[in-house]
Amino acid sequence: MSDVPAPALPADRSRGPWDATEDVPPGPRIDLGALRLPGVQGMELRMEIDKKSDVVTAVGVTLDGSTLQMQAFAAPRSEGIWDEIREEIGESVRKQGGAVDDVPGPFGRELLARLPVRTPEGRTGHRPARFIGVDGPRWFLRGVVTGRAAVDEDAAKRLEDVFRRTVVVRDGQARPPRDLLALRLPGQEDGAVPKAAAPAPTFDPLTRGPEITEIR
Repeated sequence: MSDVPAPALPADRSRGPWDATEDVPPGPRIDLGALRLPGVQGMELRMEIDKKSDVVTAVGVTLDGSTLQMQAFAAPRSEGIWDEIREEIGESVRKQGGAVDDVPGPFGRELLARLPVRTPEGRTGHRPARFIGVDGPRWFLRGVVTGRAAVDEDAAKRLEDVFRRTVVVRDGQARPPRDLLALRLPGQEDGAVPKAAAPAPTFDPLTRGPEITEIR
């Protein structure tokens, strides 16, 4: 049986995620710079910040005890990058002692992973995670689902809807593929986050930065 992951089919974005230049369905959204998230009653918003540069590197949305972490990256105009990124994530998870399966999902191919964690007793355990991704026009949106929604289809629906209704704002600057698109805290003005200091994107799901939490 081949270890080569199946190629991702072109994402059907007729219901999202959206590009800011498209005919986006109306509705309240939270402006986070490169991402505009739909406002959902009861959700907890967490912004992850790089300690060294004070740059916002990711956003997490928690609903009903499960969490969706999102990041947006620059991508080539002519082709997507999700196929190669899935392969790299799989290799990283396996090297850390986890397991991963490449399976079809609501957004195309996705990864179901069992990530290694240290238990309070000092033993090695595993926690489930789903890696989802969508290639858009000159951008790539990645999501990591943890909690019950990683293994329960019904529990995942609300977080999948947040991912689907998210709008990606790709600026006009020329950027190398995988360059992290700058996020900002809710209410910050443009330019408040130093884009030039943005760290290289990481696909390590076990690394988290300091978080700022906002309840909606």
